[in-house]
Amino acid sequence: MKKYLLSIESTCDETAAAVIDEDRQILSSVVSSQIDLHEKYGGVVPEIAARAHLDRILPVINDALQQSGVSLRDLNAVAVATQPGLVGSLLVGVTAAKTLAMLLKVPLISIDHIAAHLYACQLDAGEDVFPAVGLVVSGGHTNLYDCKSALNLQLLGSTVDDAAGEAFDKVAQILGLSYPGGPAIEETARNGDSKKFRFPRAFLKEDRLAFSFSGLKTAVLYQTNGQPGAHKQPPELTPQRVADLAASFQQAVVDVLVEKCKQAIQRVSYETLCIGGGVAANSLLRAELDLMCKQQGIRLIIAPMKYCTDNAAMGAIAWEKYEAKDFCGLDLDPTPGLVRAR
Repeated sequence: MKKYLLSIESTCDETAAAVIDEDRQILSSVVSSQIDLHEKYGGVVPEIAARAHLDRILPVINDALQQSGVSLRDLNAVAVATQPGLVGSLLVGVTAAKTLAMLLKVPLISIDHIAAHLYACQLDAGEDVFPAVGLVVSGGHTNLYDCKSALNLQLLGSTVDDAAGEAFDKVAQILGLSYPGGPAIEETARNGDSKKFRFPRAFLKEDRLAFSFSGLKTAVLYQTNGQPGAHKQPPELTPQRVADLAASFQQAVVDVLVEKCKQAIQRVSYETLCIGGGVAANSLLRAELDLMCKQQGIRLIIAPMKYCTDNAAMGAIAWEKYEAKDFCGLDLDPTPGLVRAR
């Protein structure tokens, strides 16, 4: 008989569940977004996120089971993202998973959210994508990895301050655009001149595999509102100026991400580059990564658009642990926080 597992994701502000069979076929993937709850704040409010997860976790799991046609008694394992993330959000998912695993008497599997984002690249690839250089770029993470296998990731470098996705959200707020910032800036930038403003690109030509977006964010703020104490104020913020600022900002972020991926490839000497995370949905980033990889003779695999933002389908990585009999006890605790360069 075919085996099935239930995957649960609640690391930040998306409540998600998926049913996945042992062949890594996604039988259902349900995501409940909290965008409407956090929009007025311009970012995720941890307390609000945790409370929303409490309200939504059981309906989401139920929907995932119903859509898959798999019942609770058919499950062979329950998997849950346990790190990294917001502690309150993680606790909701982990508690639900532990309860189900205990009641069903099936193995409990811990998922690393970062590794799962990169494993999403394999879902549509039709073949093993590892070993590879991996970039996870999202609202909470901008990290480069030496991915020796699906479960063996070694951090090569990360942001020293803001994640790229966080910078998109904050700059969108500065420019008066909607939340989340990534799609809003990409859409606005279509009408802008990406060369209008020469914004800083931290560490661009340095050999260090690190990112920094706080200075870029500040540069956009000064171009928009002026510098404190300055006698000369910036021009009126017309729609065209907003578009130019958005395009110039987006180009600066993409330039850095592409260059650091290129440096990582040259350092690790793999033939595959995998990209996951919400910012991986950005069309300019996809296009420029594709061009760079063709020039370098590298295979580029970007997570499918539907699996870029947080979801439970990427929990298919749990089958790797299931096959290795890497299970957890009911004393499993979440590991909150962000991944930073050492």
